[in-house]
Amino acid sequence: MVVRRAGVGRATFYLHYEDLTALAVDACADVVHAAVDALHAWQGVPGTLPPARPPAALAEFLSDAAARGPLYRALLLPGGGGPLGDRLHRELRARARAEREAVGAPRPDLVASAVAATFTGVLADWLHGDVPGSDPVELANRLWPLLMALHRAG
Repeated sequence: MVVRRAGVGRATFYLHYEDLTALAVDACADVVHAAVDALHAWQGVPGTLPPARPPAALAEFLSDAAARGPLYRALLLPGGGGPLGDRLHRELRARARAEREAVGAPRPDLVASAVAATFTGVLADWLHGDVPGSDPVELANRLWPLLMALHRAG
């Protein structure tokens, strides 16, 4: 049905995608970029205190994710696994690592992995109802200090 509605042949579809899940993850690539940008909307200098409040972009991202919950829950499994979780983790880790290296922050690999795993896992668990509270602003306010603590611990 997908190839018919898109007006392409099956062979063309399989040249670009392994299966429907791969297509769905690619279609959700914007959510990955939005998450990465939301977490990096505030650019601090290592050794300085981060703002007490998360950037507004983080709550906006979480609101959007909640609105598209059924789709994201299908691709982002509890704990942060699944095809969308894998991609989100990979891109978050790469961005955090590059930013830490650019400013000479210590342990870029360790901190980048910890931040990416924490954010991806909490997002997935929240979307699946395993993290209490449904308000995106509240979650952003609770998640932000945790992520900043990981950056400081590095």
